[in-house]
Amino acid sequence: MPTERADVLLLDTHVWIWLVEGVAEQFGRVALRRIQGASTCGWLRVSVISVWEVAMLHSKGRVQCLPTVDEWVHKNLRAPGLQLSDLTPQIAVDSSRLPNLSHGDPADRIIMATAQQLPATVVTCDRAMLQYARAGHFVALNAAR
Repeated sequence: MPTERADVLLLDTHVWIWLVEGVAEQFGRVALRRIQGASTCGWLRVSVISVWEVAMLHSKGRVQCLPTVDEWVHKNLRAPGLQLSDLTPQIAVDSSRLPNLSHGDPADRIIMATAQQLPATVVTCDRAMLQYARAGHFVALNAAR
């Protein structure tokens, strides 16, 4: 059982893609060490909205999911130590009530609300999400550090 909010890591969609595609050079040492530790303990999470986002990125030709997007998702939800976080009605409602947020990306809003609900630390390189976290609305770890 996690002992602190910082123990559970919720991967932003791009971080999940980098992780499963083995793009280690995208990660900073601190983030990589934290991800490896969370994976070992089974405290690594990805939101179901990230599955939707990967499928959307694939349909727009922005990411390649081989051999098919269905198989890519199925395979990569079985990454060691990774668990899928559901989109609950409360998370959906909470995502619409994030205070002082001008960030309009619905997937990011759901990821932030999921982090608050779990609780968990979001691992991301998204500047807007990191800025919102610095304002104290949720906890984030810059994946590049």
